[in-house]
Amino acid sequence: MSAPSPVEVEPTTTPDEVTHLAKPWVTVVWNDPVNLMSYVTFVFQRYFGYERKKAERLMLEVHRDGRSAVSTGSREEMERDVQAMHEYGLWATMERAA
Repeated sequence: MSAPSPVEVEPTTTPDEVTHLAKPWVTVVWNDPVNLMSYVTFVFQRYFGYERKKAERLMLEVHRDGRSAVSTGSREEMERDVQAMHEYGLWATMERAA
């Protein structure tokens, strides 16, 4: 019995597609006219475990720039973070990291 001969297989994804899939997602918290800055800082500390200084910096980005990317990770992780922000009453979305 002879050994099977090698067969060439076409790649199923291109390098650009692999790079695109490997990019993490981000959770973006948006500014709103309802929540106090102290509450937003509290949420970032409580949910993400950020130290006060980092939580305040992110809150100020939300306040001044209208938005802040507050966490990065897999799509599933960011879906969970967005849901948590909604449960805290914050407006959040997710998008691919730039």
